[in-house]
Amino acid sequence: MSKERIIVGWNELVDLPDWGVEQLPAKIDSGARSSSLHVEDLVLSGDTVRFRLAHGQGQTISVPVLRRARVISSNGRGDMRVFVHTRLQLGPLLRRIECNLVDRGDMRFPMLIGRSALRGRYLVNCGRRHLVSPPHLDR
Repeated sequence: MSKERIIVGWNELVDLPDWGVEQLPAKIDSGARSSSLHVEDLVLSGDTVRFRLAHGQGQTISVPVLRRARVISSNGRGDMRVFVHTRLQLGPLLRRIECNLVDRGDMRFPMLIGRSALRGRYLVNCGRRHLVSPPHLDR
């Protein structure tokens, strides 16, 4: 028996509880394979990465590196990125996801949720926003 899928909008507020992040504006993008998080001051040291979260309290996080891989961005440029695991709360589900760390300072949303994080549990209504989260008040 398959699990019922949750319908989300193209823009939702998500939580990253491992890092104390709540109500992070995220673009839900099934066209992107991987999820990306905006970070600053990224320092790679062996099998560990340290970075500062650009959203919320701006806390510094240090976690194990899952892998490094080339990611082709929407502008067609390929960059090597660091991937880590974290937990994502999107609507009622809390899931462990793989996420790459990148400077998204020029982007409208600090997080992009790709199809690997959505697979099997979510459907995206690209014409609607905030189907599982309240609208963000600081626009």
